[in-house]
Amino acid sequence: MTERILIVGASGYIGNHLVPHLAARGHEITATGRALRVLKKRAWGDAENITLKQLDLISDDITPLLEDIDIVIFLVHGMAHGHDFIDYELNATQQLRKALDRSQVKQVIYLGALQPQTDAASEHLVARQKTGEELRKSKVPIVELRAGIVVGPGSAAFEVMRDFIYHLPLLFTPRWVNSTSSPIALDNLLYYITQLVDNPTTGNPIYDIAGPEVLTYQSQMMQLGDAMGKKVHLIKLPFLTPEMTAHFFGIITSVPSNIAKALVSGLRYHLPADDKAIRERFPQTLITYRDAVTKTLEQEEDVVRSDVWGFDPDALQRWHKGYGYYPKNAGFSHTTHASAEQLWRIVNQLGEEPGYFYANALWRIREWMDYAIGGSARKRQRTAKNQLAIGDYIDSWKVIAVEENRFLSLLFGMKAPGLGRLEFTISDEGDKRRLDIRAWWHPAGFPGLLYWFAMMPAHLFIFKGMVKAVCERAEQSGH
Repeated sequence: MTERILIVGASGYIGNHLVPHLAARGHEITATGRALRVLKKRAWGDAENITLKQLDLISDDITPLLEDIDIVIFLVHGMAHGHDFIDYELNATQQLRKALDRSQVKQVIYLGALQPQTDAASEHLVARQKTGEELRKSKVPIVELRAGIVVGPGSAAFEVMRDFIYHLPLLFTPRWVNSTSSPIALDNLLYYITQLVDNPTTGNPIYDIAGPEVLTYQSQMMQLGDAMGKKVHLIKLPFLTPEMTAHFFGIITSVPSNIAKALVSGLRYHLPADDKAIRERFPQTLITYRDAVTKTLEQEEDVVRSDVWGFDPDALQRWHKGYGYYPKNAGFSHTTHASAEQLWRIVNQLGEEPGYFYANALWRIREWMDYAIGGSARKRQRTAKNQLAIGDYIDSWKVIAVEENRFLSLLFGMKAPGLGRLEFTISDEGDKRRLDIRAWWHPAGFPGLLYWFAMMPAHLFIFKGMVKAVCERAEQSGH
């Protein structure tokens, strides 16, 4: 039976996999996210039975989107929002709950988190629990799935551990590495959600979902290191507090820092799962942690086989399976009254008379350093003056993506331990335009991290100077 499904929070990790999974089964999908441009970047964005809609539950009315919808899948969390993300999540949930009571929706599927047997001080776990409680105030049947770490490409909790192992030769860990959980493979999670879509539920059941093993985080890291071909050396430091650990992880991991800190605060708890009820209702073969890790590492190579990297052969050749799903990033944004066309004309002058628009001496020094060790930083190749095209070279930078008046991406070609790109993004904000210039970097282990932090002093001012210089030139060109 074809269902009309609204997925709220489709741009996140689970949504990115769930949308095409359900669409392939013939369901009509409306996928929402706070940034429509992010949704359009997904490989599944052009499917006939997938409709993309921008939605911020705090500022937008979801009521029109609920018309003719059978099932809502709620994947929103506020961890990236910052220190007040509990209030953000509850406000968003209240907006949804009020709209549900005015709708004809038959069922809501909410993905929450496993809860400890003792009271949790983790804001992340508390927020997940309170979100479920708020949804159950609705007249619409609510099914809550409670999961621990979901093992798959892009899973923030999994990526935190993977970055920790890949980037550091020696791991100093707190006592929470002895805490236990039951990680579940992404494929097993998708199966449960699919079955709930195909078999609507009455009432408001809460199901724990889990993999076949109860593992300590130490065991998970050891198995992950083994699958990556990296020896894991752990030194436990009992004086490390969750706050200290979260701050340290925020530096090491490429997972967005707010998300990493929120997740780490919950790792100190034992998270038992009683999944008997859902296993009896929807039997399936549960994938072991090691098999799920192996598949995830294989799938993560697909990160570079995407339009994010322009399907560029140089990027494909240089990609390493140890590179994380999430890259480090540094940049700056600025608004201007200049038009998108004016901004685009200036951006396309990159590497010509204005050079890099700001701090050209630093850019040239870095080029000559690369050239001195055998790099190709002095390579210049353009198909047209003042107009960049895919395949053009600006010193070490190779153009890998172009969207006229909107977006330019360049592959980092200098000799360095990692893989990176530089992006120029122009977005419309009513009577103003926003220009964002941002560098993205996948570190190659510990040397790659050191390189990134060595560049950090320059990052603190160079992108700000570039953005403002481009905006000023664009504004002047209109006079």
